[in-house]
Amino acid sequence: MCLAVPGRILGTEEREESRLGRVEFGGIVREVCLDLVPEAGVGDYVIVHAGFAISRLDAEEAERTYQLLAEMERAGEEVPTAAPGTTGQAD
Repeated sequence: MCLAVPGRILGTEEREESRLGRVEFGGIVREVCLDLVPEAGVGDYVIVHAGFAISRLDAEEAERTYQLLAEMERAGEEVPTAAPGTTGQAD
């Protein structure tokens, strides 16, 4: 199973022929590659997987996702992960 999370773009820059952004995820800021979403800009929300923004997301949908993640945390649920050496997908 792969998990992609929403984050808000705080700033962007060009570096070594790539477009990078500082993206905030609930108070944590990470550097993310924005090459796959050239239309995304500062203030936009993006879905990020493995360090790459893969799509834009509106603010309402991002907020719903944050609320669901908070509910899962409060309930003590864990997101299932693949066992080592497997893809996590059904055969």
